[in-house]
Amino acid sequence: MIVTLFSFGFKHAPPEADTVFDVRFLPNPYYVPELSPETGLDRDVAGYVLDNKAADIFFHSFEPFIIAFLQCHADTNRESFRIGVGCTGGRHRSVAVAEKIRKVLENHGVMVNLFHRDIEKV
Repeated sequence: MIVTLFSFGFKHAPPEADTVFDVRFLPNPYYVPELSPETGLDRDVAGYVLDNKAADIFFHSFEPFIIAFLQCHADTNRESFRIGVGCTGGRHRSVAVAEKIRKVLENHGVMVNLFHRDIEKV
């Protein structure tokens, strides 16, 4: 099964996905003047989003969940599965989290295609 993973912003319309994770509970770099113009692909933004207790708690539970969840879907002979990761604008939090999820999935041998739908939108 191939997983298509993408980040998006809720303010830019809902995505077409099999499953969506809302990461608006994580710290928002938009409100930090030096981070706001950057994206979740930048190391300092990703650190701001991911290096905190909320992200630690989320990924501690998320990793075993997503692997089991995808295996259950793969067992039904699905060829593909679409996972959306959303934040408000789709430039910071969702991008950083989608990048981390890609690494988690690839570490478990999952084939992943990743794109950032709204990263260039304002």
